[in-house]
Amino acid sequence: MATAPFDQVDVDYDDGTDESPEDYPHIHDKIEKAIEVTRQGLEQYENPAVMWTGGKDSTLVLYFVKEVADRFDLEVPPAIFIDHYQHFAEIHDFVDHWAEQWDLEVIYARNDDIGEYVEANDLTPGDDIPVADLSEHNRHHVEHILEYEEDTFPFLLDTYAGNHLLKTVALNDALEAHDVDGVISGVRWDEQEARADETFFSPRHDPEIYPPHDRVQPILHFEEAAVWEAFWNFVVPDTVEAFPDDGYVPESAEDLPEGLEPFDTPVSPKYWEGFRSLGSEISTEKTENEPAWLQDLEGTTERAGRAQDKEDLMARLRDLGYM
Repeated sequence: MATAPFDQVDVDYDDGTDESPEDYPHIHDKIEKAIEVTRQGLEQYENPAVMWTGGKDSTLVLYFVKEVADRFDLEVPPAIFIDHYQHFAEIHDFVDHWAEQWDLEVIYARNDDIGEYVEANDLTPGDDIPVADLSEHNRHHVEHILEYEEDTFPFLLDTYAGNHLLKTVALNDALEAHDVDGVISGVRWDEQEARADETFFSPRHDPEIYPPHDRVQPILHFEEAAVWEAFWNFVVPDTVEAFPDDGYVPESAEDLPEGLEPFDTPVSPKYWEGFRSLGSEISTEKTENEPAWLQDLEGTTERAGRAQDKEDLMARLRDLGYM
């Protein structure tokens, strides 16, 4: 049951229940719903923010946010980028570049306690960090929320403790610091089993677990192929002046219209290289050499290149506040 200030939020928390992507068969059906959800997200919450990883899903959501804000004379909220210290360097460059191009305010959510310890001790991913050396805030999460009983944990995303501290704690701390009440994210039904029962508006109101807020999820109903269809027919043409207005799907980095390079498009460079999912530099491998959108999107798993593709871990992390 929602509690104040969510008593004043007029959204349907059941919207999307028992639905699937098949209920939105055409790309225009998907876009229409995404615009509807995005508009409510921008209008209903006092301090919304957009989760942005630099990946295709969150960039598509950011596109909808910008378009809806412009169409309905609303403010573009800040974007939250979780810096877990193990990103591909190209992701940082991509986010910095497009934040400047789109005049975005970006909140960089980091677990500074761990970042400073890693730097001071010259650690690399996989090295152990003693729990006793953490701040009281982080020890509380490890010992009382995770109920983690080991003396150390590895500096890695693909572990329960590492992922929670580097991502979830960083995110929740940022939500609290900026008083965010609506988190607009790029979660999709088809991406993971742990997300299959999500609704377009999902309450997170338990103050014992996270700063109370709602999740606003405009592209739940998009499949991976539909995300790319939206990119090449709407996002890129609307963003890149020299790109064909009626859309175009490049077959390689050399197959762009004359004068354009991948860097000129709001498409992360790792997708051009063959990555379909952008986890971390340590734990993600590309699945093929051809660009992500040309691969077998229906017959293969989107997150196959990521080491952390464990549904039980994902479900537990989501219970603690991760996306």
